[in-house]
Amino acid sequence: MEEKRTILVIGGRSGIGKALVEKLLAEGHEVIAASRNIEQADLPSGVKKMTYDAVNDEKLPEVPEKLDGLAYCPGSINLQPFKRFSLDTLRAEMELNYLGAVKVLHQVIGKLKASKRGSAVFFSTVAVQTGLPFHSSVSAGKGAVEGLVRSLAAEYAPSVRFNAVAPALVDTPMAEGMLNNDKKRESNAQRNPLKKIGTPDDIASMAAFLLSDKGNWMTGQVVGVDGGMGSIRPL
Repeated sequence: MEEKRTILVIGGRSGIGKALVEKLLAEGHEVIAASRNIEQADLPSGVKKMTYDAVNDEKLPEVPEKLDGLAYCPGSINLQPFKRFSLDTLRAEMELNYLGAVKVLHQVIGKLKASKRGSAVFFSTVAVQTGLPFHSSVSAGKGAVEGLVRSLAAEYAPSVRFNAVAPALVDTPMAEGMLNNDKKRESNAQRNPLKKIGTPDDIASMAAFLLSDKGNWMTGQVVGVDGGMGSIRPL
């Protein structure tokens, strides 16, 4: 059995973040779940809750001196034609996806190094490497995250590992508007080779693997968990 880890999950209130919190807790780890409205979250007992807004709050509340893992889960689905999105839209994407991650990392990187087996996991999107229409703003924010992951993986090896997971569309509350009837669900399922919509558990399972000792020879990777959408075209 893997040794117990202390893992901070930013954005642990719902969707992929919540699924990851539940999975890590079930594996016996100490989990700190942080989110803007975390006290309203329906999380299992045993999870330590921390109120934190990745965009507006500068300083994290008290975090242990040694941290074995960090998962930064905030994201958005803000799809619109390029000619319609403003610079304010792009700034908001960068604040949430990239600058929020940097802000958290500045505060915990020393704690991850102190662990001697620290691992950090971030979330991108299939749209960064696979050009998709109407994704220009979110692809910019998540593309910055991919660059950050690769750069920090090189800078902090071997003491801290950095990886990212790049999903396609996942059945989360954030994606409700794209999956709120059978026709939309079927249309979106048909866009990937496996012909189904991903679940939060699909993505959380990969994130948990990357945070664990099972992924201890992986760093600087962006792993596609996307039904094959980003890499293959079936007959």
